[in-house]
Amino acid sequence: GSLLVPPSKSDAQRAILCAALSSGVSEISNYGKSEDVLSMLTNVEKLGATLEYLDGTLRIHGTTQVPNGLELNVGESGLGLRLLAGVFACSPFTQTLIGQGSILLRDQSFIQKYFPENGVEVTSRNNKIPLSISGQFLGGDITVDGSESSQYISGLLLGLPLIGKKSVLHVENSKSTPYISMTLDTLQKFGIEIINENFQSYQIKGGQNYTPCKYAVESDWSSASYWLVASAIGNPIGLNGLSMQSKQADIKILEAFENANCIIQREKDEIQIDGLLRRAFSFDATDCPDLFPALVTFAVFCEGVTTLKGVSRLSNKESDRGVVLQKEFGKLGVRIEINDDVMSVFGGGELNGNTLSSHNDHRIAMCLAIAATKIEEGILIKGGESVSKSYPEFWEHLEMLTAG
Repeated sequence: GSLLVPPSKSDAQRAILCAALSSGVSEISNYGKSEDVLSMLTNVEKLGATLEYLDGTLRIHGTTQVPNGLELNVGESGLGLRLLAGVFACSPFTQTLIGQGSILLRDQSFIQKYFPENGVEVTSRNNKIPLSISGQFLGGDITVDGSESSQYISGLLLGLPLIGKKSVLHVENSKSTPYISMTLDTLQKFGIEIINENFQSYQIKGGQNYTPCKYAVESDWSSASYWLVASAIGNPIGLNGLSMQSKQADIKILEAFENANCIIQREKDEIQIDGLLRRAFSFDATDCPDLFPALVTFAVFCEGVTTLKGVSRLSNKESDRGVVLQKEFGKLGVRIEINDDVMSVFGGGELNGNTLSSHNDHRIAMCLAIAATKIEEGILIKGGESVSKSYPEFWEHLEMLTAG
């Protein structure tokens, strides 16, 4: 069957926060209903924005003054936490960020290290939330390490234009630069000017104002990755709504399919993957680590040994994804080895049914479900409700496609 890919929660969260910081009314279409997006919508209302829901379009009346003494709950959204932290660090007041579920276990030492170095007081629970952020970045030259997550960099890029002084943000060991490019593109649409010097430094004029705009959220290449894999392993599925000019990092999955000798078929707005002659492949997912679950599922059905680079980017996610992928696919009879930053997947073998766990990780649940489409006896996934974080309609769409 055919499927319209859901909106990108990553794109939507950026746009919603930028609109909330604008001095006027923005209209955002195709924003979606994932838990992460709903958390951001709740939080921008607490910032002082007013929301109107009009036939699939969200109208946001922004606010230019972040209130003092807020406590915002980001749910399980790592991106929401880091974007809001960057904005809070560039306001003169005291704010608190809390969350729930897996976010409580995720390390936020970047904030605890670099914010105080630049004039912002931070208290945390052993580098984990809740986080209390007081004071304002001083501006000038700021140097940080970007190897942990590009989301911290995106947060600073949202916040630093708001302080009175010019900033030059220097980023060492920058990773996942497509996500930063995505942030810069969104900021430009909301009137913020930042000069990007090869993702190594950013010239940021102070005292800027966000300006409202009409913004259409892109369909999500991360969510699409599972259905594209399903197509590549022989399920007749066509995907609609994806932009081939997208700045989303996970569009890189098309390169992985090409490396695996697949044919990318495009007819008008629909994409399918012909994987009849697929084979084991090599792929560097360092800058698109969210693709790992989908890529592992694909590799399982490719004869030979597939090597995936970027395992070091997987430990501080909703689960320790490298270890979890090895464990859960192992229960299906798949051999996966991890050696430093490289994962080797031994594909082409016969899979057996079993009871598996999502480890409360939405991407693990979805990738296991796609693998199950090729296991005659099926599998049982515990914690399948975790998909609501990014793709609440996933099981409904899977059932629809299977029935079709």
